[in-house]
Amino acid sequence: MAENRDYMVRQEALGNIQIAEEVVANLATATALEVDGVGGLMNGNVADLLGGKKLTAKGVRVDLEDETLIVNLFLMIRYGCGISDVAGKVQQSVCTTLEGSTGFRVGAVNVHVGGITFN
Repeated sequence: MAENRDYMVRQEALGNIQIAEEVVANLATATALEVDGVGGLMNGNVADLLGGKKLTAKGVRVDLEDETLIVNLFLMIRYGCGISDVAGKVQQSVCTTLEGSTGFRVGAVNVHVGGITFN
């Protein structure tokens, strides 16, 4: 039985490239978690904050608009770290990783800080 997945499609000269939304979300998640100061992704149902659209991965939503990725990350920041500094590093890292890995342009990486971790 085939899985019901949403794919992001990129048209190339030799044909189409389809990337599952889940793959893009997992790349964004892994990249964000590597940034020093990120304590984790938000738990719970944050879909309500996004107008009810289901999140692709825990704490991440990725949309494709006119071959441009729009990423929303819902993060926890480690206590003692500068929120603006960490958020800026996350934005830059996620943008670089997704553009290099997928070939799609990244229009925005929106970082939503939902709490602080004490680890």
